[in-house]
Amino acid sequence: MSEKKSGTENVVNDAIVRDIGNAIADLDYGTVTIKVHNSKIVQVEITQKKRFGDGGLVEKGGGI
Repeated sequence: MSEKKSGTENVVNDAIVRDIGNAIADLDYGTVTIKVHNSKIVQVEITQKKRFGDGGLVEKGGGI
């Protein structure tokens, strides 16, 4: 998947698009942030969150 803007050649690298797609596919809960500088993708940040059901509750008086 390549994209060009008229006037300036702004090509999105297929490897970057693939990395972003993989990051989203591997993520259950979280955020994928794409940082852009001078109309170019320079960084992709992945913040993953883990969610626990009721099994993660600490009973009264328990704890770490």
